[in-house]
Amino acid sequence: MSVFDFSDKVALVTGGASGIGRACIEAFAAGGAKVVVADLNEAQGEALVAQLQADGVQAKFVAADVAAHEDVAAMVQSTLSQFGALHFAVNNAGVEGVRSAIAETDLDDWHRVININLNGVFYCMREEVPAILQSGGGAIVNMSSIMGSVSTPGISPYVAAKHAVLGLTKTAAQEYSAQGVRVNAVCPGFIETPLVLKHLTEEMRAQALAMHPIGHLGKAEEVADTVTFLCSQQASFVTGSAYSVDGGYLTI
Repeated sequence: MSVFDFSDKVALVTGGASGIGRACIEAFAAGGAKVVVADLNEAQGEALVAQLQADGVQAKFVAADVAAHEDVAAMVQSTLSQFGALHFAVNNAGVEGVRSAIAETDLDDWHRVININLNGVFYCMREEVPAILQSGGGAIVNMSSIMGSVSTPGISPYVAAKHAVLGLTKTAAQEYSAQGVRVNAVCPGFIETPLVLKHLTEEMRAQALAMHPIGHLGKAEEVADTVTFLCSQQASFVTGSAYSVDGGYLTI
């Protein structure tokens, strides 16, 4: 349950139909926001919106591929057409890619991961910033990762994109904070979402647990709590920052 008041505000979350994105949507909705679920999975997205609407939440689903600029532009325009404003945007959609060493990395996979995880964030901010300015200001949260600060073998496209997202976040914060758009990033550790769990064998899970001093993997709701804090008035002096939600992973 959100502890922040988002009454009369509009929040857009990419990759909003499942995992961390869904948790963010639910947290915004609990705070009273109108929400837009953007995702490629129409069945999951529509089902979530139907559930929210049944609970009295003003919600809309938009099918969007963040790697396609035209989809992103249509997504933001659809938000404005439906609700008349945009105050908060969470650029969360992402993929990991195929594990391989750099010299064996498939070029199509490199471009796919970079297009979604990096270009997608750029396309989103390019369209979201004017909409948020037009709406009187607000906040953007970009989803980076612990891999935005460190690395691990076999996922060079993902690591490169998540590092770059932090640079984009800092630049956007410098450019727009004085105009009323705060921009921050969140860097999750291993979170129990479908994207992470499908790759973890029992052995890998045990290894991951050992790298989190807190002693357990994270929950999507724990990431959403940080995201909604960064969009709230309680974070009114926070911009250009990267918040690790990683159970201590980066301390090792």
